[in-house]
Amino acid sequence: MQNFSEVIEAARGRIGSKCKACPVCNGVACKNSIPGPGAKGLGDVAIRNYSAWQSVRLNMDTICPSADPDMSLDIFGRHFEAPFFAGPVGAVNLHYSDLYNDASYNDVLVSACAASGIAAFTGDGVDIRVMQAALAAISKAGGIGVPTVKPWDMGTVREKMELVSQAAPFAVAMDIDAAGLPFLKGQNPPAGSKTVAELKEIVSMTKSPFILKGVMTVKGALKAQEAGVSGIVVSNHGGRVLDGCPATAEVLPEIADALEGSGMKIFVDGGIRSGVDIFKALAMGADAVIIARPFVTAVYGGAEEGVSLLAAKLKAELDDTMRMCGAASLSEIDRSMVRL
Repeated sequence: MQNFSEVIEAARGRIGSKCKACPVCNGVACKNSIPGPGAKGLGDVAIRNYSAWQSVRLNMDTICPSADPDMSLDIFGRHFEAPFFAGPVGAVNLHYSDLYNDASYNDVLVSACAASGIAAFTGDGVDIRVMQAALAAISKAGGIGVPTVKPWDMGTVREKMELVSQAAPFAVAMDIDAAGLPFLKGQNPPAGSKTVAELKEIVSMTKSPFILKGVMTVKGALKAQEAGVSGIVVSNHGGRVLDGCPATAEVLPEIADALEGSGMKIFVDGGIRSGVDIFKALAMGADAVIIARPFVTAVYGGAEEGVSLLAAKLKAELDDTMRMCGAASLSEIDRSMVRL
């Protein structure tokens, strides 16, 4: 394969009927397909996530020194070639096709991301073997991966965190926004939302920096800060769990402003599809971004090669955008370089 377009083309015959492997993954074709990559409601938020990034414009400025941009990122004691990560996806054989299961999908994704100088967040499931397989892949990659634990009952969370500590990942996450997923409802013991006190207890369970995914308000960000998390992900779970939410791009600047000087790392996901989008997110206050659905297409369309081609495409687009906006390093990217 020569480019990511060929990966997308190949994925169409492998990814299943629920995902269309669109040239641009904007949430329109899958919309409310769940199981599938869509939402439990109308699916308007996934569409809004994508379109909000497109409404942000760049301030081009080439009156600057000529230099090869440095897009490398140091975070939580690890060095990465670029400020983007693959997002966590679970139950791939339910939402996509049975070409992969969670174990084989994560085995490909984690190793391929590590080889490309980035890292993958991995998913979780009701079956404990899903987490065990993800952690095995992360351990094999030298801890370059972020296991993402669902907001189970506290006893189950503790069991999962004990497993996580054995793999020694460079960070661990919880997707608190998964509280809105249908399969978590009716769990016994109850799973779902967590109090600040419960989050403090969860933070104390892990030896790795703890990232809380699913923060969409300043109020939520300040609660996360009170709980002592190391980072947050501004996320609405890909627009899958609640119709009517704002896009992540719409709330990122105010959340970044509220956390300025706190030391907490800010990630953002939701509709980010290019290196241009990555640049916009960094300019609006994120330290790094997370991209999920395109990496699913990459794995189904080309396995390790597909992931490598997607990572290379994103790096090239970010490199070009940094050159055209006068940023020689990530630290030089700021809000003056975008028009909101």
